Amino acid sequence: MPDEPLDASAVSAEPLRKSRTIVLTLAALFSLDAFAGGFVVQSLLALWLFQRFGLSLAATGAIFFLTGILSAGSYLVAVQISKRIGLVNTMVFTHLPSSLCLLLIPFMPSLGPVIVLLLIRSALSQMDVPTRTSYVMAVVSPGERAAAASVTAVPRSLAAAASPMLAGSLLAMSGFGWPLLIAGALKIVYDILLLAMFRKVRPPEERLEGL
Repeated sequence: MPDEPLDASAVSAEPLRKSRTIVLTLAALFSLDAFAGGFVVQSLLALWLFQRFGLSLAATGAIFFLTGILSAGSYLVAVQISKRIGLVNTMVFTHLPSSLCLLLIPFMPSLGPVIVLLLIRSALSQMDVPTRTSYVMAVVSPGERAAAASVTAVPRSLAAAASPMLAGSLLAMSGFGWPLLIAGALKIVYDILLLAMFRKVRPPEERLEGL
């Protein structure tokens, strides 16, 4: 049986070289975002809502259902926005308002505004997920994409695992909502740093389209 022809478009995986600095910087920024996100995992947020407002588990579950639907829909919207304003701008200018919502939640005097802010945050906060992945793959060479995916993903997971323990301790000391405040503030720092450091590092297709 004759050998099958080689796919000319196939690219062998290789370690990070030319893109090493960019990928490591992005990995550090993404880890900061993940660390901040660990302060507001759903279980801790449910606990805070119960402590602060006496919200039942059934009502909390219904709220999380709505926030999940909004987050899922935001993935589709992110694609259209990124076509108009670019990947980095989409990541920052959708994520920043959601971070502000998170920061404001502890200061709300009643449950109604808290729910509104949670819904707004959910409609915006996940738009950076598909755009983040697309951006990383676009700014590295094809051979480095597998390594870039690993280098940016593993630190995120480790960072996200560290903060829930701190958040639990803060909730045990005070019902104010310090984990939400800290998470919002850290995410705003992440947004500002990402924009400042990468607004001019555009993928090839954006340079061609003049975004």
